[in-house]
Amino acid sequence: MPYVNVKITREGATASQKAEIIAGVTDLLVKVLDKDPATTFVLIEEVALEDWGVGGVPTEEYRRRNRA
Repeated sequence: MPYVNVKITREGATASQKAEIIAGVTDLLVKVLDKDPATTFVLIEEVALEDWGVGGVPTEEYRRRNRA
């Protein structure tokens, strides 16, 4: 019974986009690991942008540095 936790920044992902992520992750587990989609759980958590960091800095700063 797979459980997958997908974390994304809270930047306006639509319900349709989230449904596509859930379907895609489920399909991947079915194809790669032969898991039963009826017992595959996918959770999407949205994290405030200021609570997310990459490369040792807050995400907004990381993005500013890498826009060039």
